[in-house]
Amino acid sequence: MRALAAPRGNAEILELAPVLARSVTILGSTGSIGVSTLDVIAHARAVYGPEAFPLEALTAQSNVEKLIAQAKMMRPKLAVIGDEKLYPLLKDGLAGTGIELAAGRKAVIEAAMRPSDTVMVAIMGAAALEPALAAVARSATVALANKECIVAAGTVFHRVLSASSATVLPVDSEHNAVFQIFDAADNAVIEKVTLTASGGPFRTWGIERIRAATPAQAVAHPNWSMGAKISVDSATLMNKGLELIEAHFLFALPPEKLGVVVHPQSIVHAMVSFEDGTTLAHLSAPDMRTPICHALAWPRRISSPSKKLDLAAVGQLTFEAPDHTRFPCLQLALDCLSRGCMSPTILNAANEVAVDAFLNGRIGFMDIARVVETTLDECPGANTEAETVEGVLYIDLRAREIAETACHRRTA
Repeated sequence: MRALAAPRGNAEILELAPVLARSVTILGSTGSIGVSTLDVIAHARAVYGPEAFPLEALTAQSNVEKLIAQAKMMRPKLAVIGDEKLYPLLKDGLAGTGIELAAGRKAVIEAAMRPSDTVMVAIMGAAALEPALAAVARSATVALANKECIVAAGTVFHRVLSASSATVLPVDSEHNAVFQIFDAADNAVIEKVTLTASGGPFRTWGIERIRAATPAQAVAHPNWSMGAKISVDSATLMNKGLELIEAHFLFALPPEKLGVVVHPQSIVHAMVSFEDGTTLAHLSAPDMRTPICHALAWPRRISSPSKKLDLAAVGQLTFEAPDHTRFPCLQLALDCLSRGCMSPTILNAANEVAVDAFLNGRIGFMDIARVVETTLDECPGANTEAETVEGVLYIDLRAREIAETACHRRTA
């Protein structure tokens, strides 16, 4: 973690005191977003003082060694490991620290329910749904870095949100960009919101070369440092499709007002076009610590350790239309966005299974889209509206079972 900035003056620190006093829970602290969040907090403590952003809880699923190291350095009140079998290692590693310890799925949900001001939801995949909803239900400020829980359960998520006084702040760079533009926008006159996609590592590849792509090639993102699953999603452009569905729910925009453009430099993160012909764009260097810092300090702004934008060094910004033939996952997501109901739930679950199968060498890169399409065709519930969390989780499970069968058929 970098924490090298010079201390700020007392007047500035006093002015920002209410922001810096906010307590934080990080769900998924050992993943890329969780690590970046801790980096932002460490930087804030170096700049503004060691009491900045006190940590209520850190959780991880299985990386117990990293969780132990984070807890020793950052001193949360609670550390939770999702995999109960790893609890003895957590207990031994944090013995004598005075940090509370817990393990298991329910403990992760309970961590989200503890009285922190802000909950950073950085857990990957649909596993984030229940803890995210728990944080929303208790009216926390939820910094949402997980798109899948909105994609899988957007209707249910909104129902819980409307019954609370929670604030949801998007952390995905694209949605955070839209959120910042919306701060100064009249939503009624918005003509279109355009999210940008880097195009991933295969943007210039021919389809035959893409078919032979390996997991190592798929996770080698040209601009961003991300986990394996989201890197593959970027390579298939499924990530951008999921983000369109998320934007539909987050900003109450119909499908026809949402679009994607490929922007290889990843400098422009989103654009909002208005009826008068004006388009506002959000620009920053490709560094997730920028939107994380914005979410932690909103509506104020604080110093960040993130890279600063130098347009002269970038040289040029280019844009192109996405290719739906080479990247069919984007079209599948667009179809689900228009179809609605629980088709996004099925899409998300099938994609998680297919990406895992690809990363483990069980199916090819182009098979990811085929598995997802098969699951959408075969899974019940695609035309049924989600009513409860239990209903969403049931369809999610059925979709995973069907997708797993489809993966076996691809390798048989």
